Amino acid sequence: MATNVTVYDLDNYPDNSKTVTTDLKVLTPVGYEGDEQWVLSFITSGYSNNTDRTAIQDIYIRETKAGWYKSSGFTGTNGKFTLVSGTSNQLYVKMDASTYSYKIELDAGINITGETIATDMQAKIRAIPDSTSWNTVDDGYALSYVNALVQYTGGKFWIVSGSIGKYYTGTSRTSVDVSKYSSNTCFETLGFDLGVSSEDVGSTSITEVLLASNYTAGAGTLSINSGLDAASGDCLVITDGINTDYFQAITISGTTITVPVSGTNGFDSIVNSYIAGVSKVQVLRIQDPDQEPKAFHSTIDSVARFGISSISNQLDFSS
Repeated sequence: MATNVTVYDLDNYPDNSKTVTTDLKVLTPVGYEGDEQWVLSFITSGYSNNTDRTAIQDIYIRETKAGWYKSSGFTGTNGKFTLVSGTSNQLYVKMDASTYSYKIELDAGINITGETIATDMQAKIRAIPDSTSWNTVDDGYALSYVNALVQYTGGKFWIVSGSIGKYYTGTSRTSVDVSKYSSNTCFETLGFDLGVSSEDVGSTSITEVLLASNYTAGAGTLSINSGLDAASGDCLVITDGINTDYFQAITISGTTITVPVSGTNGFDSIVNSYIAGVSKVQVLRIQDPDQEPKAFHSTIDSVARFGISSISNQLDFSS
């Protein structure tokens, strides 16, 4: 059943309403070998330009992945930040696979709440495609900026791409990248320097193999099966399901790992013995410390609100 949602631009045209219709439809997308798929649809009879009568393309959502970049949460004082004009209020933002990163300049001030900064940042990101800095080569990604979301929650800034897609990585990805602008320290002030992104997590491949030969506690090398995809200096873990040891590989040559031992390094990095074929070695990689699902939009309500917002952000409310 279709649902009509009335939307307004309360800041500029509070008396002019528009309608966005959302519905659950069954379609057969190209490439699905004739299989019907349930999708959420979002349509409007309004225009993005009332003078030229420019129609807005319908939106069909069948995925829920939206790329994000999250700050570390290590910065700020009681949820407040000080941004200094020209010194700590500028940074680069890049959405999806767009070619260029775009500078945004946040409002400066003392002890600004994270929520206020998030609101300001969202407005600045959404305005990028209409700014003089916009490069037309990125026109295909304009809605990723226009529909971007920024939230401050749990002491962390979330910047979420305005696109929903199937992939967190690759050329068709939905993603967000935040980087430092020149010598401006906003990147560090807001905690993005130690942040994590959906692309980081999505591209992390955790590999593991079985132990190839028995290992005796305190031995300087251990032999593993091939396929671990690790390098000298990597941190690893070995476990048999009962005992577990974490260690750093001094060197890795083929399937032989050299580990720290007391005679050379002053300590044994692996203090338990392990049996081949029933013990595994795994590479450790950086992960999201919140251990939350990758999908920012985790409910139907969230996805529906995204679709309505995406259409609304394109509407011309002037008449």
